[in-house]
Amino acid sequence: MRLYHNPDCSKSRAALALLRDAGHEPTIVDYLSQPPDTATLDRLLELLDVEPDALVRRNDPAAAQWVQPDEPPLDRNRVIEILTVEPALLQRPILEVDDRALIARPPERVFELVDAEAADE
Repeated sequence: MRLYHNPDCSKSRAALALLRDAGHEPTIVDYLSQPPDTATLDRLLELLDVEPDALVRRNDPAAAQWVQPDEPPLDRNRVIEILTVEPALLQRPILEVDDRALIARPPERVFELVDAEAADE
């Protein structure tokens, strides 16, 4: 279990607290201090059940230099390009469990994977 986490984000802190309260201790990936490389982003996009564009925080003010709000959805390569340069634009938190991942917004979504993992055991 791996949580791509930003300690300054309330949603990310809430997801971590929910996991810990349920008895889980995920590996924390502080993606701001250790940005994901191209291979990691590519793997996450494989695991997530979303369009690549959903991985970018378009509403973040820093996104303005990369993408306009009314611009069509970004393709996989463009998303990876942006996030390798500007990891703060990574949607968060992201929970990865085995061969599945999801963007935990709202934070309670973590249980979609935690409950699925328990059912698989």
